[in-house]
Amino acid sequence: MPAIAVCLAIPTQVTVVENNVATVNVQGVQARVRLDALGEPVEVGDWLLVHAGFAIRKLDPADAEETLALFDELLALEKGESPES
Repeated sequence: MPAIAVCLAIPTQVTVVENNVATVNVQGVQARVRLDALGEPVEVGDWLLVHAGFAIRKLDPADAEETLALFDELLALEKGESPES
């Protein structure tokens, strides 16, 4: 079976909001994302699901943290490490 490319949406936390653009932080990396597709207000501290530079959904903080923890586990497994390391 051929490999299938998958794009993941990443949970990010908003640090700045300027018009329809937010600066977000994910694990120490800053990025600017468009808010046009979201359709609801965004404030500093909110968690967003971001895909291809666009916020596509607001997230509950607990859901965002759980998703980031799962990404960490997947990366550890890919490197051949125990997820608890």
